[in-house]
Amino acid sequence: MAEILIGTSGYDYPEWRGIFYANELPREEFLAFYAEHFGALELNYTYYGMPDERQLSGMVRRSNGRLRFSVKAHKSLTHEISVSGWRDAAKEFRAALYPLANRGLLLSVLFQFPQSFHYSVDERKYLDSLMREFEGLPRVVEFRHDSWQGPRVVERVTAALAERGIGWCVTDMPGLRHLPSMRPAVTGQVAYLRFHGRNAAAWHGTNARDRYDYLYTESELESFLPAVTSVAASAQIVQIYFNNHAKGQAVVNARKMKILCEALGDR
Repeated sequence: MAEILIGTSGYDYPEWRGIFYANELPREEFLAFYAEHFGALELNYTYYGMPDERQLSGMVRRSNGRLRFSVKAHKSLTHEISVSGWRDAAKEFRAALYPLANRGLLLSVLFQFPQSFHYSVDERKYLDSLMREFEGLPRVVEFRHDSWQGPRVVERVTAALAERGIGWCVTDMPGLRHLPSMRPAVTGQVAYLRFHGRNAAAWHGTNARDRYDYLYTESELESFLPAVTSVAASAQIVQIYFNNHAKGQAVVNARKMKILCEALGDR
């Protein structure tokens, strides 16, 4: 079975005090504490602000080299694309990843596209060009529109990703119109599962915290184990991240999923 790594989407949440972090723990020590409990972390701050080598080197140092990272691509590459400037942004972003890639700590670069990014000629051409800029690095794409997994195109999409060694992000989200359903798939050496919660009422709101305010029940987590087993059979590494960060729910669910997946290995 593949190596299964479980973590959360982000870690620097003061509201996790009393739930995961001790109330007296200094915020600058959050990352070191996190690294004592999880082996992988998905960085989301890199979407909002362009990272640099100094920042990522500091994270390696503060986590004592014990963590491996998935890094979410900056919004200039997925949501706010400039026809004339995206290639420069790609080069800047790639350069910032050097401290992780050089130490073998870069698990994936996650390209999460918005719901407005449909399966169409222009989007596919852009995606192909973008992936070429990051060739040689582990790449994963997350689609938020179900046109990418439509019955007439899903096999074409998965084949194209597999041919390029690009991972498909398997997501759990509310069952709303045009959002993709969870479809276990492995198109690269790395399988990637991302849990956003099922807060349908707040999904289209402007407050990201409310959107991801959801706690998975134990039975819901257990229902995902067949999907984990399925992707683990054909991937070298399985990454599982919980993005339901409000109220510390991500870390609660990640800890429980870690226990459930460890039990899989004992069977």
